[in-house]
Amino acid sequence: MPCLNEAETVEICVRKALTCMRENGIDGEVVIADNGSTDGSQQLARDAGARVVHIDEKGYGNALIGGIRAARGKYVIMGDADDSYDFTSLMPFVEQLRDGAELVMGNRFRGGIAPGAMPPLHRYLGNPVLSFIGRLFFPSAIGDFHCGLRGFRRDSILRLGLQTGGMEFASEMVVKATLQGLDVREVPTTLSPDGRSRPPHLRSWRDGWRHLRFLLLYSPRWLFFIPGLVLMSLGLVAGAALTFGPVYIGKLAFDVDTLVGASAMVVSGFQAVLFALFTKVYAAEEGFLPEDRRIRRLVDVVTLEKGLLAGGALAVAGLVGLVASLAHWGGRGFGELIPAESLRLVVPSATAFVMSFQTIFASLFISILGIRRTRENPVDIAASAAEEAAEAVSRESETAGRESVA
Repeated sequence: MPCLNEAETVEICVRKALTCMRENGIDGEVVIADNGSTDGSQQLARDAGARVVHIDEKGYGNALIGGIRAARGKYVIMGDADDSYDFTSLMPFVEQLRDGAELVMGNRFRGGIAPGAMPPLHRYLGNPVLSFIGRLFFPSAIGDFHCGLRGFRRDSILRLGLQTGGMEFASEMVVKATLQGLDVREVPTTLSPDGRSRPPHLRSWRDGWRHLRFLLLYSPRWLFFIPGLVLMSLGLVAGAALTFGPVYIGKLAFDVDTLVGASAMVVSGFQAVLFALFTKVYAAEEGFLPEDRRIRRLVDVVTLEKGLLAGGALAVAGLVGLVASLAHWGGRGFGELIPAESLRLVVPSATAFVMSFQTIFASLFISILGIRRTRENPVDIAASAAEEAAEAVSRESETAGRESVA
């Protein structure tokens, strides 16, 4: 249980959890991950039978990961120390874990939310919307991404390399567990009004944004690729239609001004798609996200040389268009031009030129990202250590032999 000034409720939470374990024959402990309480929560927790560990780095996520590392059991159940969760009814979590689950999430919407237990903003907007986005962005069936009561195999969660220190830790655990293919399940749980007289640590808009930001940053497809693809497609369709003349929809006339906007959409959308590719390659190389086989195949097929050729082809197309625009200008004696005519040549040509440089630079950058650093694996490290030990023994033997001869 993470704890920061929970003197009003921490004792009853500890006693409930210990009672549940005792009644169900579970060999376990209660760990209080104290994040700097100044109201005597630590001693109250000890008196109730808990083991208190001190976590210096502030934040909900930091307190939890510190407590998880300090835990001694095979399984860990985490929950807030504000008496809002029913620690006497933990067996559904334990049963799922014993059945092979690696992460068991509670679902408050299925189990029941008591009146006054959750603010309307969280119940009807924040939690449903963020959980929907989580399910949309990632292949997860979890209905309550932010339930604070959940159980998991300690070793499985530690292998995820969880890093966030704030409230978004709840989302990070679900997202990384899903991406790594862990066995994630869900059980109904209840939520009651907490027993504190002070306001909760949660800040609705700030923490809601941090959750949304995390979901976006871990999904380059929705952050960059899909918006970029839509933008580029709309720009290409509009640009292709306007290149040959104005387009009329009722009384609305779309002409070269719209063509310039369509060109900007194509360039911006193409850049966003490239950013999605950059992010995927970098995140896979650094281990932030699991490797995407489709991206790996694309990188293997679209080599640096092919990217340079594609960029060169776009540059040639742009050059041809610019030559045509110069010829058009020459046909008018290099005098004043009619924008509605000249821009239909210049804008697509300039767009092709810009995209050619984007393609060439992107090919070079992806090639740099693809340079794998040499990493020693455990076998190499063990072999190196054995060789060093053997050399040390040999040197000691030689030294001892020389001393005996002397």
